[in-house]
Amino acid sequence: MIWKEITIDTTEEAVEMITNFLHEAGAGGVTIEEYVDNDKPRDTSLGQWFEIPPNDIPEGEARISGYFPDGTDIDSVIATVKERIAELAEYDIDAGRANIAVKDVSEDDWANNWKQYFKPIRVSEQLTIKPTWEEYAPESEKEKIIELDPGMAFGTGTHPTTSLCLRTLEGVIQQGDEVIDVGTGSGILAIGASKLGAAHVLALDLDPVAVSSALENTRLNGLEDRITVVESDLLSVLKQEAGAELNVKLPVRVVVANILAEIILLFIDDVYEALQPGGYYIASGIYKNKEQAVEEALLAAGFEIKETAREEEWVAFVARKR
Repeated sequence: MIWKEITIDTTEEAVEMITNFLHEAGAGGVTIEEYVDNDKPRDTSLGQWFEIPPNDIPEGEARISGYFPDGTDIDSVIATVKERIAELAEYDIDAGRANIAVKDVSEDDWANNWKQYFKPIRVSEQLTIKPTWEEYAPESEKEKIIELDPGMAFGTGTHPTTSLCLRTLEGVIQQGDEVIDVGTGSGILAIGASKLGAAHVLALDLDPVAVSSALENTRLNGLEDRITVVESDLLSVLKQEAGAELNVKLPVRVVVANILAEIILLFIDDVYEALQPGGYYIASGIYKNKEQAVEEALLAAGFEIKETAREEEWVAFVARKR
């Protein structure tokens, strides 16, 4: 099958927003390439396995490719995406050059080739992410395996925002916790929380493709009875408008969200309401230039900052409800 590949050169800061624009425009899959410094020393204290292909992407930039079935009105898609990218300036998001190129590709060129670079990755003392097509044996009884098939639409856990969340979850989750994962994507954080001892996780996402992916990864890990995936946002859940059995009792002890800072800023008060006194909010997906704005908003809502974790250009906050 032949697909139309739309490639956009942009910044790391704008990746998540532009990726979402392509999905909304009907992309059958999206790939993301970011700057790789192959000479940079890597932390292998946990036995991480890095197998990253070289590229020519400048530092701080990224290349996003969306794939559309042959016959799609590509001119219309490009016009819509360009319009949405132009709107990012209103949210103080620098999209960079935002050059757009189009070419025809065969399905095999993008649907499976990327898998050769996704290997088992130890992201914390306890958690290892393993693609379903790879063989891997745990090194100890303490090591917990997250089976993951991210598909073409969602991350593999290697991005700093996801690994930051998983590591901070490991320090917060207690046995028997009830957790809400806002913007669950592939479901990786919900699965991680469950593996770390959460009694039940409510995984929320507004994207039906994400819901489908999270449901499948929940099944792959045998956690259907401990993770509930719902197409909803947090506010609807608080108002009991989700239209599904939530299987957690509000307020919960932990809320985690790995999404854009601009979105995090919109529902901080909702998270505060969803948490028990003394409960924790792990907020990630925050680019460095938005760190101060998010920190100030968390403090204004009544949170205290217990930890600020950083990796590369990204920040995660562990905030506690007073």
